[in-house]
Amino acid sequence: MNLNILLLAALCLQTTSVAPTGGPVDDPPAVCDSCEGWNKSQTPFRLHGRSYYVGVRGLSSVLIQTSDGLILLDGGLPQSAPLIEANIRSLGFRVEDIKLILNSHAHYDHAGGLARLQRDSGSIVAASPAGAQALLSGRPVPEDPQYNEGKDGGFPRVRRVNEVKDGETLGVGDTEIKAHLTPGHTPGSTTWTWVSCASDGCLNMVYADSLTPVSSGPFRFLGDERSPDVSGAFRHSIDTVRGLPCDIMLSTHPEASGLFDRLERRTPSLAVDPLIDRNACRAYADKANGLLDDRLKAERVRQTR
Repeated sequence: MNLNILLLAALCLQTTSVAPTGGPVDDPPAVCDSCEGWNKSQTPFRLHGRSYYVGVRGLSSVLIQTSDGLILLDGGLPQSAPLIEANIRSLGFRVEDIKLILNSHAHYDHAGGLARLQRDSGSIVAASPAGAQALLSGRPVPEDPQYNEGKDGGFPRVRRVNEVKDGETLGVGDTEIKAHLTPGHTPGSTTWTWVSCASDGCLNMVYADSLTPVSSGPFRFLGDERSPDVSGAFRHSIDTVRGLPCDIMLSTHPEASGLFDRLERRTPSLAVDPLIDRNACRAYADKANGLLDDRLKAERVRQTR
């Protein structure tokens, strides 16, 4: 997809809304047991080439520099957005140069900061069809396994979202990024891939969405008329991630792929960057397959009681 026309439409998203002090408007923070730990500050760092980690300690956000602006993946919690913006600026980039914001899945811990990041940059936001529906409404869709009608689970609504199809490639400047729809954790889950080049060569980058089978109530993957079985689609998503060209893999929660453990081993003297692991996608998928097996087995036992 060529973004030139979409960027013209995105100009109307820019806002002059400011706080009384003259700074950007803060959205109400999310409140959860893990939020404080997730939102601890993290010094940004280069992943490879023109790809950077700009997220907080427990929630990933990735910045890609192109020849015509920036691409940002995920926005953490509402209260993560100011930290992400500060990280972007500390690397010498401008938030106003973000041209495209992409979402992995529309839960408050990965989509909560998108509304502010869109307001402050005037950029396009893109997501899968189900993800776009959730972003526009500011809460998970009813088909989401973690949807709970009695609890809000909401986040600041995004004003405009462009839908992307499975396998669709988006381009900004000299960089292309591809959407792989990987439903399961949510109906709109999306894994993103791109190629990042440096003087020592080019690497296949994978921003893998969550593949954990988590639900707020009775698990829906075994389903009934009200919640159909989607376990087959989840298996397909796991297989999709397993088969991706994969040199550096990042997960939406960095600990799920051991990002900071590998970062600690990174030194200039090493011949091979510890962040490079060509088996990472396969290992991530194999673990997800085991978790799904265990969950479905537990549900079968529960249903026979």
